[in-house]
Amino acid sequence: MIPHLVTVGHRRPGGRRRRLYVPVVPVLLVLSPLLPLAALAGLVACLAIRVSPAGALRGIGRLLWALPGTRIEIEHGGTAVLVSVR
Repeated sequence: MIPHLVTVGHRRPGGRRRRLYVPVVPVLLVLSPLLPLAALAGLVACLAIRVSPAGALRGIGRLLWALPGTRIEIEHGGTAVLVSVR
């Protein structure tokens, strides 16, 4: 299942918080004209480093399938970043 919403939270050292909601499907629709260029670049990269393009595509598919429910929290000093994929 493709993720539907990515939430990015940011807390600055002063305690102020910001949260950004990114809907995945509209972003993909806007960026879809660049998909053939990205596919071509990926194919060239696979051939350059001698990786099977089918295997790379299968790995990307598995990664996308596993993304929903992922939470990434990074804290450094007084700054914190939270990325949540739903």
